[in-house]
Amino acid sequence: MNIGIFTDTYVPYINGVTTSVLMLKNALEKLGYNVYVVTVNNENLHYKYEEEEKVLRLPGIPIGIYDYRLTSIYPIEVIKLIKSWNLDVIHCQTEFGVGTFARIFAKQFNIPLVHTYHTMYEDYVHYITKGYFKNSSKKIVEYLTKFYCDKTCTELVVPTRKTYELFKDKYKYDREVYIVPTGIEIDRFYEENHKGFNKDKMRKELGFNKDDFIILFVGRIAQEKNINLLLDSMKALQKESKKIKLLIVGDGPDLPGYKEYAKKNKIDDSVIFAGKIPWVNVPEYYLLSDVFATASTSETQGLTVIEGLAASLPVVCINDESFNTTIMNDYNGYIFNTNKEYEKYIIKIFNDKKLQKKLREQARRSSEQYSSKYFAERIVDVYKKAIEHKKKKKGFFLFNLFKRKKDKE
Repeated sequence: MNIGIFTDTYVPYINGVTTSVLMLKNALEKLGYNVYVVTVNNENLHYKYEEEEKVLRLPGIPIGIYDYRLTSIYPIEVIKLIKSWNLDVIHCQTEFGVGTFARIFAKQFNIPLVHTYHTMYEDYVHYITKGYFKNSSKKIVEYLTKFYCDKTCTELVVPTRKTYELFKDKYKYDREVYIVPTGIEIDRFYEENHKGFNKDKMRKELGFNKDDFIILFVGRIAQEKNINLLLDSMKALQKESKKIKLLIVGDGPDLPGYKEYAKKNKIDDSVIFAGKIPWVNVPEYYLLSDVFATASTSETQGLTVIEGLAASLPVVCINDESFNTTIMNDYNGYIFNTNKEYEKYIIKIFNDKKLQKKLREQARRSSEQYSSKYFAERIVDVYKKAIEHKKKKKGFFLFNLFKRKKDKE
């Protein structure tokens, strides 16, 4: 099977979608499939085809939201190249930009299109509207989402029941929706696979002490991630012990503001902002930490939570549908509703070494269900259904065409 993955984000730019696409590509190739990626060139306004990696990069224009770029011009050479791949299915990872191109190409050459919905756009409209027209802008987002995920794709994939319910209950989507939790290369986060890793040395380089208890957050540094809650709780946690520290890994528009906030509230000596980290080095930040925490309610699944589990970290996360089927209280972490509950669980783990050991062992065990191989196999099942669906639709069209011709005779 020849598979084309179309995405607006790909390495070296790192976010949840990039991680998902890269992992899926690697897993599908291990299963014996040919996988091509069509994405945006983040370096310049030129087309570039990396033949060995099978990655085609299209020129993109920055849009002012993180490092995202959009592209809309596709010369005949690009069309010919993609056509030469003889794609059996297109897997689209975005609604706009490269996603629009995926839909045009799929329709033009009658290729089944599977779409994965990654982003809860209603949580991001503030970047465009700056707080104005909130209700009307969400209605527009709903309309566009329904259009791109209904009228233009053969099959729709979502990573969690939270997203499934968005389409079924709120958007009244009346077609089949496949819930396929995104997998990760969980062995990337196993400590035994990082032979040269020196935990104490890396802690010292970052400014931590050897015996500090480190709470880790990994993600975009932006308001929808609710990092304020983690910062606000540091004063209470510091009263419990000066050894409790917070490590924030990632970059984003609110990073300067959060740094200033930490300084203003006199918690800057217990909070370290590591900034943007290369993809290959990310596992080490999990491995040097003691617990993973997130208060974000804007996730469709929350891959960083699964990464934390794979690195044997107990996870303390906010009560959100994206995490409720992954994290179980007293098994691999805790789910909280308020700052006080968050602080209570962090202190509970900090003070109980026996509990830490139990949670760490069970965290890693619970991550195994999210292996990339299992994820790829389930996605292939959807590809096969999309191909079969397209064949039936084509057969139905040809039958009606023949019938109309006979009726005329």
